Amino acid sequence: MARSILRGAYDRALPLVDRPLRCDERAAGRQACADDIRVAIVGLPHCTGELRAAAVDGLGRALIAAYRQRGIGLLDDLHGTFALALVDDRRDEVLLAVDRVGIETLCIAADGSRWAFANDAGAAAAALTGDAVGPSKLADLDPQALFDYLYFHCIPGPSTVFRGVTRVLAGHYVRIDRHGIATAPYWSPSYVEDRVAPLAALEEEFLETVKSSVARAVEGATRPGCFLSGGTDSSTIAGLLEAVTGTPANSYSIGFDAEGFDEMRYARIAARRYGTIHHEYYITPSDLVDSIPRIAAAYDQPFGNSSVLPTYYCARMAAADGVDRLLGGDGGDELFGGNTRYAKQRVFDYYDRSPGPVRDVARALLAPAAWQAVPLVRKARSYVQQAAVPMPDRLQTYNLLTRVGADAIFTRDFLATVDVDAPPRAMRAWYARAHARTLLNRMLAFDFKYTLTDNDLPKVMTACRVAGVDVAFPLLDDALIAFAERLDPKLKLKGFKLRWFFKQALRHFLPPEILTKSKHGFGLPFGIWLGRDAGLKALAFDSLDALKRRGIVSPTFIDRLRADLLADHATYYGELVWVLMMLEQWLHAHAAGGATIDRGERDPAG
Repeated sequence: MARSILRGAYDRALPLVDRPLRCDERAAGRQACADDIRVAIVGLPHCTGELRAAAVDGLGRALIAAYRQRGIGLLDDLHGTFALALVDDRRDEVLLAVDRVGIETLCIAADGSRWAFANDAGAAAAALTGDAVGPSKLADLDPQALFDYLYFHCIPGPSTVFRGVTRVLAGHYVRIDRHGIATAPYWSPSYVEDRVAPLAALEEEFLETVKSSVARAVEGATRPGCFLSGGTDSSTIAGLLEAVTGTPANSYSIGFDAEGFDEMRYARIAARRYGTIHHEYYITPSDLVDSIPRIAAAYDQPFGNSSVLPTYYCARMAAADGVDRLLGGDGGDELFGGNTRYAKQRVFDYYDRSPGPVRDVARALLAPAAWQAVPLVRKARSYVQQAAVPMPDRLQTYNLLTRVGADAIFTRDFLATVDVDAPPRAMRAWYARAHARTLLNRMLAFDFKYTLTDNDLPKVMTACRVAGVDVAFPLLDDALIAFAERLDPKLKLKGFKLRWFFKQALRHFLPPEILTKSKHGFGLPFGIWLGRDAGLKALAFDSLDALKRRGIVSPTFIDRLRADLLADHATYYGELVWVLMMLEQWLHAHAAGGATIDRGERDPAG
């Protein structure tokens, strides 16, 4: 199934350079044209309020009417998944917006007095230049974005890998006119932290809301299915899917023949509980060799989350079965406090808020070098050291780039083009703008962007697009987000119990084995397989050898990574091999026309 595309170009001196708003949209009524206004919208939008009543005669026409009456206020009644482009010829104005979570995307390329927009970064640059294939050499790429990729394993918005191209942030709109370009939020997470309500009433409201969210996610689908990892989120959706459709759900799971990575047992428990038509596939190293180049090339910029491969094989199974929409469980952790780091950071917060003399005594007791051979003492000392780091920097304690060191990883010429402090500075700024007082909700707001919008959602969206199947995320339904924002944070993380309310509300619905299992996911045993499979090792190491010639990563470090670091800790440093391999695979597919980064003059490689 081809992804819908929005594309256009705008010039400060001329009205619309590319007059038609091109939109390959599967649903009718999503494009409209009046005498002076044109609009197109892609995704799975739904409406509330006045816009809902007007949309009966066509969403496109309703959006035009709402824009004339309310301007950007129309976004208050536009929900679900969408990317919106509206061109007002009378005012020489373009309005762009994406949904509240950033599931759909829009990118803007700017070149002095001209702008262009498209769903992905390369297409936006191509729309501006008129180049059918877009940027094709490393001189077109932003060195800072490449550095950020190695830091985060993705490129957080609003940056993109291309110079002069930015991504519209989730819950934001962009207005372009003869005076320039302006962006602002129309929505952001805002937490109510003092709401008091009976637990039974909250549970009832939650169950009704999540069931309605699943029902809304399958609207328009003829044969829906769901991912099923065996965790609480995917199991909840699998169970509710049958309830809202009245037929057994098709569920899809991925397994790994590697100790500590396979979670198929829990997926089977959920499938039996809810009577799903269950489908399984065990990924092999050969599968990775076959699919890595294709997946890397499918992204509009480098992307390093290795769980994209299991997601892709799940989606491919579903597409082969004729499923036209898969439901993903993304979002539950970031709404209801399910990530293990939330409990860990609470420990650090307790220590950080303890009286100064208590902290002084703890440091003194843990200081003697002779005690460091005792594992518990060593771990306690590590906790004390981490607690001294302020948030959100503390979340990056185990960051690969900072642990190894930027000076060791990158070439000197490349480092001269970037600001190594930019990633933590951007994180601090985003963390500071959270509309929340409690530590937990501030972390949830932070993860809404850095975990969901920038990482997990592009992973699933692109994997499903390549596989040829649509995808929706019931747990990111706007109504469920609003419920979670109003939920007392002490119910999300009760003491150190993750997702306490979510599990409490579903205690009679979810199997007990799933309620009590530890968190896992679609983790890939890449580092382990790297040492066992010759084909996978050849693909990875050939990619690293090619990356040496780019002038980005130090050849000396790549040799050290291959010869020493992988042998020391295959899983930990295997992740770094993956991230570098995917970078080279993307560069090979998208930037073959150049060998080094350009900063005004060509730098020598190496």
